Amino acid sequence: MAGIVDFSGSSHLFRAPNEGHRDNLLGIDYRESGSSNTPLSERCSFTDTGYPDVMPERSSSDSSSSTTPTPSRASSPLPFSLHSSSSSENESNSPLLGLGRYTSSGENRWIWRNLGSSSPRRRKRDGRRWRTFRSILRRIVRHPLFPRQPLTIILALLVFTVFAISLTLILLYVLNPDKEALPWRAYCTIPPTTSVPPRYRNALPYPYINPLPKVMPPSFPPDDLDTLAPAGLFLAVFSMDSALERRMLIRTTWAAHPRSRNGAGEGDGGMGTSRTVVRFVLGQPRKGWERRIQSEMEMYNDMIILPCSENMNSGKSHAYFTWAASNAWVPPVYFNTTHPVPEFSYSNQYTPAPRLAPHDPYLAWKDSASGHPRPWVRPDYVAKVDDDAFVMLAELEARMRLELYATGQRPYGMPYNSPVSESFKVEVPKAEPQASAPADIPISSTVEQARDGTVNDPLVYWGYLVKEQFMAGELYGLSWSLVDWVSKDPSVKGLTKGAEDKQTAKWMGLHPRAAEIRWSSDRCWIYDHPRSGTVYSHGFLFPSEVSRVKKSVLEFLDKVSRNSSTGTNFISNAAVGTSSTLLSLSHSSVSAFGTRYQQPLQEMDLAHSVEALVEGSYMSELQEGKSMSTEKAWRTREGRIKRYENKRVGGTVVVHFIKKHMWFLETALAFLEGDNYSQAELDSLHVDEGRLNVGLASVWTDSSIFMPTNASAAL
Repeated sequence: MAGIVDFSGSSHLFRAPNEGHRDNLLGIDYRESGSSNTPLSERCSFTDTGYPDVMPERSSSDSSSSTTPTPSRASSPLPFSLHSSSSSENESNSPLLGLGRYTSSGENRWIWRNLGSSSPRRRKRDGRRWRTFRSILRRIVRHPLFPRQPLTIILALLVFTVFAISLTLILLYVLNPDKEALPWRAYCTIPPTTSVPPRYRNALPYPYINPLPKVMPPSFPPDDLDTLAPAGLFLAVFSMDSALERRMLIRTTWAAHPRSRNGAGEGDGGMGTSRTVVRFVLGQPRKGWERRIQSEMEMYNDMIILPCSENMNSGKSHAYFTWAASNAWVPPVYFNTTHPVPEFSYSNQYTPAPRLAPHDPYLAWKDSASGHPRPWVRPDYVAKVDDDAFVMLAELEARMRLELYATGQRPYGMPYNSPVSESFKVEVPKAEPQASAPADIPISSTVEQARDGTVNDPLVYWGYLVKEQFMAGELYGLSWSLVDWVSKDPSVKGLTKGAEDKQTAKWMGLHPRAAEIRWSSDRCWIYDHPRSGTVYSHGFLFPSEVSRVKKSVLEFLDKVSRNSSTGTNFISNAAVGTSSTLLSLSHSSVSAFGTRYQQPLQEMDLAHSVEALVEGSYMSELQEGKSMSTEKAWRTREGRIKRYENKRVGGTVVVHFIKKHMWFLETALAFLEGDNYSQAELDSLHVDEGRLNVGLASVWTDSSIFMPTNASAAL
């Protein structure tokens, strides 16, 4: 080999070529005299690309007599001797200084960086690791138990697969916080008696059952519900560009259906939801969907495109509330009410009536048709809901309406000075000293201070309270003052990334009046679809079944209190937390936690299978070989009038976790379809079926269903 370059440690030296032998290394002739003492700058020239153009030295006669020969290949940077005798001035001007670092201390030598792919020490270390890995692998392969035959290899792969699956399932179980079905029967029996934020009171332990109060809260709905002015609700359905089918299902079912907007029975003519607006909120659509989204917006006029990319937990919720603080509007109150419309700080903000969506309230369409539509106003609430949820608008509006008229931190209609359990005493932070409260009112005087004298904006955070920490993301709402504050507060803008429902709860904790915010929760009428199999799942719930559940649970609690030594009627979460009691309080006639839903009988038509999803129905309790037949269970089922106990509202608000379109249609059939009276009920009433059971077609097309019952009060 002609020229040998020896790299050893940090010294890079060229071995001298043999005498009489011409050694060419990329065009370098090392036989030239004085090559070792010639300064580096004289032996290397640089091209425009920054690489050294190293050529053999020639005499002046050679340079003048011939042009520069074209090299056979591009020149490359070469290592140079570190013991150069050139002056420091020449070395400081050398372009090679960009490749290394010069140190004047010690021996005035170059320390090269990144010469080649890695340093010799790193290459040696990497080689040692690779040799160790190969050695271990070789030992494993040569082990007597290592499979070598095709059959043993297949068996080994099967064992490894089973092990991997088992390990995954174990990790999922260990990391999953929801291991047991929640006691929904207790939630429906004992509603909360206070709306104090969890951080300002004793938080409930698992399984989060409210203490049994000495005085139960008033039943819902109160008798004077329809005498109160309806609440203005702006409800946004969080969707994405590709979810067109789900948006169409929502548009044609709960967003517009009379039984969703009017309520059960004869309804209220849409007066309660006359100020409820439903819109779809999306992030920026992808390029392939822009034209389709634009066409859909022109067609239905019910879509909002936020100035952010589509996401779930990266700021979409904050972007929505920020948008709503400036652009959310709802219709005004179109009719007179017994109680005057409450006046708040935002009541005087108006905007011209916008172009309506097909599913907007009937009274808004009627006002628009008059030719002089009234201006729209700010909403009392701004809420969001996932597109895998089914919402009964009349139920949602009725509950939010009562929050506008509730006093302090008590449910609407509950006496202000009624005694409550000791578990709901407020824990006031030391940094926020509060005035002492009367002995019969354990709630803080500041938190419970009634709004008399001046009118304050309501501070309401409504939803399903999860683990005493936050409102579940399937649906929650904020009153207008909270929305306006969220859009402007700089500290909130730094808490937009992460689980959006948990982040919203953190925002509420940062509010300057955090202790006064009403954390109003409903854990009875918000649940998951029966087929989902989650801890929040059970059958479709109606008021008649909840009345039976309350009766059985209260009888159980009375029996427990009589058998206890104290003789009190207080129920503790620790006692209820026993496995047998918890199973009884979480029992469902339709579904079971952790198991896939299966209908009671194999051969069931669509109407029967939907009826089997109703909690407590005869159809849900059918079993193979039992005496009751499918026809008898269908004939003796409850009609809608009986299920709603002859009231307009009081039932399910939200059914969540509807992951399939078929599940969505089943939910729509259960809550929006169905006869007001079953065949057995009609036989007992001796009334013509056509007079009492109004078909879907007439309900859907007959506009008289929207006419207000009190004509003198309308418009």
